[in-house]
Amino acid sequence: MSRYLPATEELSEQTIDRARIAEIELVVRPFIRRTPLIELDAAEFGLDSFRIALKLEQLQHSGSFKARGAFANLLTRKIPRAGVVAASGGNHGAAVAYAARKLGVPAKIFVPSISSPAKVQRIRDYGADLVVGGERYADALAASEAWAEQSGAMPIHAYDQVETILGQGTLGMEMEAQAPALEVLLVPVGGGGLIAGIAAWYGGATRVIGVEPEAAPTLANALQAGRPVDAPAGGIAADSLAPRRVGERVFPIARRFVERVVLVTDEAIRAAQQALWDHVRIVAEPGGATAFAALSSGRYRPDRNERISVVVSGGNTTAVDFGR
Repeated sequence: MSRYLPATEELSEQTIDRARIAEIELVVRPFIRRTPLIELDAAEFGLDSFRIALKLEQLQHSGSFKARGAFANLLTRKIPRAGVVAASGGNHGAAVAYAARKLGVPAKIFVPSISSPAKVQRIRDYGADLVVGGERYADALAASEAWAEQSGAMPIHAYDQVETILGQGTLGMEMEAQAPALEVLLVPVGGGGLIAGIAAWYGGATRVIGVEPEAAPTLANALQAGRPVDAPAGGIAADSLAPRRVGERVFPIARRFVERVVLVTDEAIRAAQQALWDHVRIVAEPGGATAFAALSSGRYRPDRNERISVVVSGGNTTAVDFGR
Protein backbone atom coordinates (compact mmCIF):
# COMPACT_ATOMS: atom_id res chain seq x y z
CA MET A 1 0.00 0.00 0.00
CA SER A 2 1.19 3.52 -0.75
CA ARG A 3 2.36 5.48 2.27
CA TYR A 4 0.20 8.39 1.07
CA LEU A 5 -3.13 6.54 1.22
CA PRO A 6 -5.45 7.32 4.15
CA ALA A 7 -6.18 4.57 6.64
CA THR A 8 -9.24 3.43 4.69
CA GLU A 9 -7.32 0.70 2.82
CA GLU A 10 -6.63 0.61 -0.88
CA LEU A 11 -9.39 1.64 -3.26
CA SER A 12 -12.06 -0.90 -4.09
CA GLU A 13 -12.51 -1.74 -7.75
CA GLN A 14 -16.04 -0.44 -8.09
CA THR A 15 -16.54 2.61 -5.88
CA ILE A 16 -16.55 5.89 -7.81
CA ASP A 17 -18.71 8.41 -5.96
CA ARG A 18 -18.59 11.74 -4.13
CA ALA A 19 -17.27 10.25 -0.90
CA ARG A 20 -14.35 8.52 -2.65
CA ILE A 21 -13.55 11.56 -4.78
CA ALA A 22 -13.45 13.71 -1.62
CA GLU A 23 -11.11 11.15 -0.03
CA ILE A 24 -8.79 11.23 -3.04
CA GLU A 25 -8.87 15.02 -3.09
CA LEU A 26 -7.32 15.12 0.36
CA VAL A 27 -4.49 12.87 -0.85
CA VAL A 28 -3.69 14.72 -4.08
CA ARG A 29 -4.32 18.29 -2.88
CA PRO A 30 -0.70 18.98 -1.83
CA PHE A 31 0.47 17.98 -5.32
CA ILE A 32 -2.02 19.71 -7.65
CA ARG A 33 -3.01 23.29 -8.37
CA ARG A 34 -6.41 24.73 -7.60
CA THR A 35 -6.92 26.20 -11.05
CA PRO A 36 -8.95 29.38 -11.55
CA LEU A 37 -12.53 29.54 -12.73
CA ILE A 38 -13.26 32.85 -14.43
CA GLU A 39 -16.71 34.22 -15.30
CA LEU A 40 -17.22 36.07 -18.57
CA ASP A 41 -20.04 37.47 -20.66
CA ALA A 42 -20.46 35.39 -23.84
CA ALA A 43 -21.00 38.67 -25.71
CA GLU A 44 -17.20 39.12 -25.50
CA PHE A 45 -16.99 36.30 -28.06
CA GLY A 46 -19.71 37.70 -30.31
CA LEU A 47 -22.36 35.37 -28.87
CA ASP A 48 -25.61 36.26 -27.16
CA SER A 49 -25.17 37.76 -23.72
CA PHE A 50 -25.05 35.03 -21.08
CA ARG A 51 -22.60 34.10 -18.36
CA ILE A 52 -19.83 31.55 -18.99
CA ALA A 53 -17.52 30.18 -16.32
CA LEU A 54 -14.27 28.89 -17.84
CA LYS A 55 -12.40 26.33 -15.75
CA LEU A 56 -8.77 26.92 -16.71
CA GLU A 57 -7.27 23.48 -16.29
CA GLN A 58 -4.60 24.19 -18.88
CA LEU A 59 -2.88 25.91 -15.95
CA GLN A 60 -2.61 22.61 -14.08
CA HIS A 61 0.79 20.95 -13.54
CA SER A 62 1.99 19.36 -16.82
CA GLY A 63 -0.45 21.52 -18.80
CA SER A 64 -3.71 19.60 -18.40
CA PHE A 65 -6.19 18.09 -15.94
CA LYS A 66 -4.41 14.76 -16.33
CA ALA A 67 -2.10 15.52 -13.40
CA ARG A 68 -5.03 14.85 -11.07
CA GLY A 69 -5.44 11.26 -12.20
CA ALA A 70 -1.71 10.67 -12.39
CA PHE A 71 -1.16 11.67 -8.77
CA ALA A 72 -4.23 9.70 -7.67
CA ASN A 73 -2.62 6.56 -9.09
CA LEU A 74 0.89 7.17 -7.79
CA LEU A 75 -0.24 8.16 -4.31
CA THR A 76 -2.75 5.36 -3.68
CA ARG A 77 -1.29 2.27 -5.35
CA LYS A 78 1.69 0.15 -4.42
CA ILE A 79 4.50 1.05 -6.82
CA PRO A 80 6.82 -1.83 -7.81
CA ARG A 81 10.57 -1.45 -8.07
CA ALA A 82 10.20 -1.28 -11.87
CA GLY A 83 8.17 1.90 -11.53
CA VAL A 84 5.20 2.83 -13.72
CA VAL A 85 4.29 2.70 -17.38
CA ALA A 86 1.67 4.63 -19.31
CA ALA A 87 0.33 4.95 -22.83
CA SER A 88 -0.83 8.35 -23.95
CA GLY A 89 -1.67 10.65 -26.77
CA GLY A 90 0.56 13.06 -24.87
CA ASN A 91 -1.15 14.76 -21.93
CA HIS A 92 -1.51 11.67 -19.75
CA GLY A 93 2.09 10.76 -20.48
CA ALA A 94 3.27 14.23 -19.50
CA ALA A 95 1.20 14.07 -16.31
CA VAL A 96 2.53 10.64 -15.30
CA ALA A 97 6.08 11.74 -16.12
CA TYR A 98 5.67 14.87 -14.00
CA ALA A 99 4.11 13.03 -11.05
CA ALA A 100 6.73 10.27 -11.23
CA ARG A 101 9.56 12.80 -11.19
CA LYS A 102 7.97 14.63 -8.27
CA LEU A 103 7.69 11.39 -6.27
CA GLY A 104 10.97 9.82 -7.36
CA VAL A 105 9.44 6.94 -9.32
CA PRO A 106 10.83 5.50 -12.60
CA ALA A 107 8.42 6.04 -15.53
CA LYS A 108 8.27 4.74 -19.08
CA ILE A 109 5.84 6.46 -21.46
CA PHE A 110 4.62 5.22 -24.84
CA VAL A 111 3.08 7.72 -27.28
CA PRO A 112 2.02 7.42 -30.93
CA SER A 113 3.54 9.38 -33.78
CA ILE A 114 0.53 11.75 -33.87
CA SER A 115 1.46 13.21 -30.48
CA SER A 116 2.15 16.91 -30.73
CA PRO A 117 5.77 18.08 -30.45
CA ALA A 118 4.79 20.16 -27.40
CA LYS A 119 3.59 17.08 -25.53
CA VAL A 120 6.52 14.91 -26.57
CA GLN A 121 8.94 17.60 -25.39
CA ARG A 122 7.16 17.93 -22.05
CA ILE A 123 7.52 14.20 -21.40
CA ARG A 124 11.23 14.38 -22.26
CA ASP A 125 11.71 17.43 -20.06
CA TYR A 126 10.22 15.56 -17.08
CA GLY A 127 12.84 12.85 -17.47
CA ALA A 128 10.68 9.83 -18.33
CA ASP A 129 11.90 7.06 -20.63
CA LEU A 130 9.94 7.94 -23.79
CA VAL A 131 9.05 5.62 -26.67
CA VAL A 132 7.38 7.08 -29.77
CA GLY A 133 5.82 4.49 -32.11
CA GLY A 134 2.66 3.45 -33.90
CA GLU A 135 0.08 5.73 -35.44
CA ARG A 136 -2.63 5.99 -32.77
CA TYR A 137 -3.20 5.75 -29.02
CA ALA A 138 -4.25 2.10 -29.36
CA ASP A 139 -0.79 1.25 -30.71
CA ALA A 140 0.90 2.96 -27.77
CA LEU A 141 -1.43 1.18 -25.36
CA ALA A 142 -0.55 -2.24 -26.79
CA ALA A 143 3.16 -1.45 -26.52
CA SER A 144 2.76 -0.27 -22.91
CA GLU A 145 0.87 -3.42 -21.95
CA ALA A 146 3.66 -5.55 -23.42
CA TRP A 147 6.24 -3.56 -21.42
CA ALA A 148 4.24 -3.93 -18.21
CA GLU A 149 4.13 -7.70 -18.71
CA GLN A 150 7.84 -7.85 -19.46
CA SER A 151 9.13 -5.49 -16.77
CA GLY A 152 6.64 -5.71 -13.92
CA ALA A 153 6.03 -1.95 -14.07
CA MET A 154 2.63 -0.77 -12.84
CA PRO A 155 0.39 0.40 -15.70
CA ILE A 156 -1.47 3.66 -15.25
CA HIS A 157 -4.36 3.82 -17.68
CA ALA A 158 -5.19 7.19 -19.17
CA TYR A 159 -8.93 6.94 -18.46
CA ASP A 160 -10.24 3.44 -17.74
CA GLN A 161 -8.85 3.06 -14.22
CA VAL A 162 -10.71 3.64 -10.95
CA GLU A 163 -7.96 5.82 -9.48
CA THR A 164 -7.69 7.85 -12.69
CA ILE A 165 -11.43 8.58 -12.73
CA LEU A 166 -11.43 9.49 -9.03
CA GLY A 167 -8.52 11.85 -9.57
CA GLN A 168 -10.26 13.58 -12.47
CA GLY A 169 -13.37 13.81 -10.31
CA THR A 170 -11.54 16.24 -8.03
CA LEU A 171 -11.98 18.78 -10.83
CA GLY A 172 -15.75 18.54 -10.36
CA MET A 173 -15.36 18.93 -6.61
CA GLU A 174 -13.22 22.01 -7.14
CA MET A 175 -15.65 23.56 -9.62
CA GLU A 176 -18.61 23.11 -7.30
CA ALA A 177 -16.74 24.88 -4.50
CA GLN A 178 -15.82 27.75 -6.84
CA ALA A 179 -19.26 28.13 -8.45
CA PRO A 180 -21.96 26.23 -6.53
CA ALA A 181 -24.87 27.50 -8.66
CA LEU A 182 -23.72 26.08 -12.02
CA GLU A 183 -26.52 24.47 -14.02
CA VAL A 184 -24.71 23.05 -17.09
CA LEU A 185 -21.18 21.72 -17.52
CA LEU A 186 -19.65 21.28 -20.97
CA VAL A 187 -16.85 18.72 -20.77
CA PRO A 188 -14.56 17.41 -23.55
CA VAL A 189 -14.54 13.64 -24.04
CA GLY A 190 -11.83 11.30 -25.28
CA GLY A 191 -11.69 8.02 -23.37
CA GLY A 192 -14.07 9.54 -20.83
CA GLY A 193 -12.11 9.62 -17.57
CA LEU A 194 -12.69 13.35 -17.07
CA ILE A 195 -16.40 13.37 -17.79
CA ALA A 196 -16.93 10.21 -15.71
CA GLY A 197 -15.16 11.75 -12.72
CA ILE A 198 -17.04 15.04 -12.99
CA ALA A 199 -20.39 13.30 -13.56
CA ALA A 200 -19.79 10.99 -10.59
CA TRP A 201 -19.10 13.99 -8.39
CA TYR A 202 -22.27 15.85 -9.38
CA GLY A 203 -24.37 12.67 -9.45
CA GLY A 204 -27.09 14.12 -11.66
CA ALA A 205 -27.56 17.29 -9.59
CA THR A 206 -26.09 19.39 -12.43
CA ARG A 207 -26.49 18.77 -16.16
CA VAL A 208 -23.28 17.34 -17.61
CA ILE A 209 -22.93 17.43 -21.40
CA GLY A 210 -20.07 15.81 -23.27
CA VAL A 211 -18.44 17.44 -26.28
CA GLU A 212 -16.55 15.36 -28.84
CA PRO A 213 -15.02 15.96 -32.27
CA GLU A 214 -17.15 14.62 -35.10
CA ALA A 215 -14.05 12.70 -36.18
CA ALA A 216 -13.81 10.85 -32.83
CA PRO A 217 -17.31 10.21 -31.42
CA THR A 218 -16.36 7.60 -28.81
CA LEU A 219 -19.00 8.35 -26.17
CA ALA A 220 -21.68 9.36 -28.67
CA ASN A 221 -21.35 6.02 -30.44
CA ALA A 222 -21.27 4.11 -27.16
CA LEU A 223 -24.44 5.74 -25.87
CA GLN A 224 -26.17 5.03 -29.16
CA ALA A 225 -25.07 1.38 -29.12
CA GLY A 226 -25.72 0.89 -25.41
CA ARG A 227 -22.14 -0.24 -24.80
CA PRO A 228 -18.56 0.81 -25.62
CA VAL A 229 -17.86 0.24 -29.31
CA ASP A 230 -15.02 1.08 -31.67
CA ALA A 231 -15.29 4.56 -33.19
CA PRO A 232 -13.30 6.58 -35.71
CA ALA A 233 -10.15 8.09 -34.17
CA GLY A 234 -9.22 11.07 -36.27
CA GLY A 235 -9.42 14.82 -36.44
CA ILE A 236 -7.47 17.80 -35.17
CA ALA A 237 -7.73 16.70 -31.53
CA ALA A 238 -6.68 13.09 -32.16
CA ASP A 239 -3.70 13.33 -29.81
CA SER A 240 -6.02 13.88 -26.83
CA LEU A 241 -9.61 12.96 -27.76
CA ALA A 242 -9.38 9.94 -30.03
CA PRO A 243 -9.03 6.51 -28.43
CA ARG A 244 -10.79 3.69 -30.23
CA ARG A 245 -13.54 3.43 -27.65
CA VAL A 246 -14.76 4.90 -24.40
CA GLY A 247 -13.67 3.16 -21.20
CA GLU A 248 -15.54 0.17 -19.79
CA ARG A 249 -15.52 1.73 -16.30
CA VAL A 250 -16.42 5.10 -17.75
CA PHE A 251 -19.50 3.98 -19.67
CA PRO A 252 -21.88 3.08 -16.81
CA ILE A 253 -21.23 6.42 -15.14
CA ALA A 254 -21.72 8.32 -18.39
CA ARG A 255 -24.90 6.41 -19.24
CA ARG A 256 -26.35 7.28 -15.85
CA PHE A 257 -25.22 10.87 -15.34
CA VAL A 258 -24.28 12.43 -18.72
CA GLU A 259 -27.27 14.10 -20.32
CA ARG A 260 -26.04 13.87 -23.91
CA VAL A 261 -23.09 14.39 -26.22
CA VAL A 262 -22.60 17.27 -28.65
CA LEU A 263 -20.37 16.76 -31.70
CA VAL A 264 -18.26 19.59 -33.16
CA THR A 265 -16.24 19.92 -36.35
CA ASP A 266 -12.50 20.40 -36.62
CA GLU A 267 -13.18 23.85 -38.05
CA ALA A 268 -15.22 24.75 -34.98
CA ILE A 269 -12.41 23.57 -32.70
CA ARG A 270 -9.85 25.69 -34.56
CA ALA A 271 -12.17 28.70 -34.35
CA ALA A 272 -12.65 28.11 -30.61
CA GLN A 273 -8.89 28.01 -30.09
CA GLN A 274 -8.57 31.30 -31.93
CA ALA A 275 -11.44 32.92 -30.04
CA LEU A 276 -10.04 31.93 -26.65
CA TRP A 277 -6.70 33.44 -27.61
CA ASP A 278 -8.07 36.57 -29.29
CA HIS A 279 -10.51 37.57 -26.57
CA VAL A 280 -9.12 36.16 -23.32
CA ARG A 281 -5.49 35.31 -24.18
CA ILE A 282 -6.09 31.69 -23.23
CA VAL A 283 -3.80 29.22 -25.01
CA ALA A 284 -5.74 25.98 -25.49
CA GLU A 285 -4.74 22.91 -27.47
CA PRO A 286 -7.44 21.51 -29.81
CA GLY A 287 -8.74 19.06 -27.20
CA GLY A 288 -8.68 21.82 -24.61
CA ALA A 289 -10.86 24.09 -26.78
CA THR A 290 -13.33 21.39 -27.84
CA ALA A 291 -15.91 21.99 -25.10
CA PHE A 292 -15.89 25.73 -25.80
CA ALA A 293 -16.41 24.96 -29.50
CA ALA A 294 -19.87 23.62 -28.66
CA LEU A 295 -20.84 27.13 -27.54
CA SER A 296 -18.91 29.20 -30.06
CA SER A 297 -20.22 27.15 -33.01
CA GLY A 298 -23.81 27.10 -31.79
CA ARG A 299 -23.94 23.32 -31.46
CA TYR A 300 -25.04 23.92 -27.88
CA ARG A 301 -27.47 26.80 -27.40
CA PRO A 302 -28.09 27.70 -23.76
CA ASP A 303 -31.45 28.66 -22.35
CA ARG A 304 -31.90 32.23 -21.21
CA ASN A 305 -30.04 32.94 -17.93
CA GLU A 306 -28.54 29.43 -17.88
CA ARG A 307 -25.33 29.28 -15.80
CA ILE A 308 -22.75 27.37 -17.85
CA SER A 309 -19.24 26.19 -17.14
CA VAL A 310 -16.81 25.07 -19.81
CA VAL A 311 -13.71 22.99 -19.03
CA VAL A 312 -10.62 24.21 -20.87
CA SER A 313 -8.83 20.94 -20.33
CA GLY A 314 -5.32 21.43 -21.71
CA GLY A 315 -2.83 23.88 -23.20
CA ASN A 316 0.04 21.75 -24.49
CA THR A 317 0.45 23.22 -27.94
CA THR A 318 3.01 25.03 -30.06
CA ALA A 319 0.28 27.15 -31.67
CA VAL A 320 1.73 30.14 -29.80
CA ASP A 321 5.52 29.99 -29.92
CA PHE A 322 6.43 33.65 -29.29
CA GLY A 323 8.88 33.67 -32.18
CA ARG A 324 10.96 30.68 -31.10
